[in-house]
Amino acid sequence: MKVKISLLLMAAMLIVLASCSNQQGGPPKSNVKRIGVMLTDDGLGDQSFNDSSFKGLEKGRDGLGIEFDYREITETDTYEKGLTELVKDGNDLVIGVGFSVQEDLEKVAKKYPKKQFLLIDAVSELKNITSVTFKEEQGSYLAGALAAMTTKSDVIGFVGGVDADVIHRFEKGFQKGAKSVNPKIKILSTYAGTFSDAGKGSKIAKEMIKKKADVLYAAAGYTGVGVLKETQSQGKYAIGVDSDQYYTAEKAVISSMVKKVDEVVYQFSEELVKNNQIKNGHIVYDLSNDGIDMATIRVLKDAEKLTKKINGLKQTLLKEEGAAS
Repeated sequence: MKVKISLLLMAAMLIVLASCSNQQGGPPKSNVKRIGVMLTDDGLGDQSFNDSSFKGLEKGRDGLGIEFDYREITETDTYEKGLTELVKDGNDLVIGVGFSVQEDLEKVAKKYPKKQFLLIDAVSELKNITSVTFKEEQGSYLAGALAAMTTKSDVIGFVGGVDADVIHRFEKGFQKGAKSVNPKIKILSTYAGTFSDAGKGSKIAKEMIKKKADVLYAAAGYTGVGVLKETQSQGKYAIGVDSDQYYTAEKAVISSMVKKVDEVVYQFSEELVKNNQIKNGHIVYDLSNDGIDMATIRVLKDAEKLTKKINGLKQTLLKEEGAAS
């Protein structure tokens, strides 16, 4: 009887100690890799950058067995707070999605120098932050060329989210691609000042269409969703961005400039599982390593012919890139 009582007491003590340990040291440790992601302003449902990141994590969960958590700015008020929560929750890797997260991500990374961080769409000099950027100008060049091949009015439009270097790359690539097809083409350009206002995107699209633009390209997150839907309601064409946005406006979206954020997130998840860490430094994704592409061309009657032309331009860009390097 004494032995049984002693065993019960020991079991009770172990439970109490485990409970105290969890309260003081965070979640219990396991071999499962855990990833936390801080999303940009417009959060899930943007049908663009954030949704693509989330898709990569879901693929990692289903294919690699990782666990993941996320924070949205509507929940945390600041990026710094959300990122800190993800660190304290014991995630092995913490991801900041978008250039707007950089400043707060660097604050948190300095506080936790042994923690691994991944920054998408900006470049940090901190050793524990791996930076990922894309050559948006390459994909946007193809989008501009496609717009110029499609327009009947010789007027096309670009809608940017906010006035930032990364969005300027979209715009410049789009302009260059369009003018490579038609040097005299007119390109309307407007910055919405936000990535999260579909109503504003719709208003900008209306104004451009009144000025005879019949193909619009939006690099503007959820604001861009408003552009796509308004373009459809006006019977014009649009080109999506970041992910294949065809299903957002099936009668209008002829293609999308795809930044394969989902594949990048999955690749880093796979690396974390295999090596217990991710590579350091600045990694650039473009046409050459399948980080940038154009989605299937749809809607248009001559889609097959245009696809061949766009594929030819891809090869030209790759040759130029190879010669430059």
